[in-house]
Amino acid sequence: MQLSSRRYGAGEPLVILHGLFGSLNNWATLCRAFAEEFEVYAVDQRNHGRSPHHPVHTFPVLADDLREFMDQQAMSSAHLLGHSMGGKTAMEVALGTPDRVKSLIVVDIAPAPYPPSHDALMEALASVDPSAFASRGEVDAALRPQIPVERTRQFLMTNLHRTGDGRLAWRLGLEALMRNSEAMNAALRGGRRFEGPVLVVRGEASAYVRPEHLQAFTALFPAARFVTVPGAGHWVHADQPVLFAQAVFAFLRGHRSGEGRSFIPPADFVP
Repeated sequence: MQLSSRRYGAGEPLVILHGLFGSLNNWATLCRAFAEEFEVYAVDQRNHGRSPHHPVHTFPVLADDLREFMDQQAMSSAHLLGHSMGGKTAMEVALGTPDRVKSLIVVDIAPAPYPPSHDALMEALASVDPSAFASRGEVDAALRPQIPVERTRQFLMTNLHRTGDGRLAWRLGLEALMRNSEAMNAALRGGRRFEGPVLVVRGEASAYVRPEHLQAFTALFPAARFVTVPGAGHWVHADQPVLFAQAVFAFLRGHRSGEGRSFIPPADFVP
């Protein structure tokens, strides 16, 4: 797997993984901010962005993709930051190969099972053939009856691109994502532990990380600390980028100075 990526800055490596339906482009502004102190790698996971499509899309293989990417960059270990699906990928890497993870930042996702809440969005995207339309506006109009929330629709449409012959197409590997939906919603396998520093960032208005998830976190990540970002939903980094960056910088600086294991961010989330 040859993942698409973009590099910023210099210093200790920080790898950023987007969520479902996202891409490395969603993180460009924050990557430039983090690059003031770190060498930042934003990565497109398989079946997303400019990375290859593949029929298998499970967290063990997504973790293997990331380890392979790190090998290709001669990166023995790195700080990992992942949002939603990317957060589960990062957790899987940390649990499977803890020596490769300096610290872990999990954004608005738990290592727990989730209901298939994204299946309707995938079916909506799959029902619209972008090549049949001349403009993005026409695709947007075709999606509107099934996806009435404009912000969600506009986010999903960041996956539109023009092929070499000028036709519109989805970058997403929708068939693979739909086929692997059950595996993507499953809990991460237990019986493993990552003892290193972990920051869990949740959005105040999001229901993805809830009090009942505390036990799942502490069983796998005993050093986990929680911070809630006010005024943010599931897309914490997009809703409150400044507050999000402050929390991440504080955590990473604390780890770098040797205080990462005991660091407790302000406004700690205590379920």
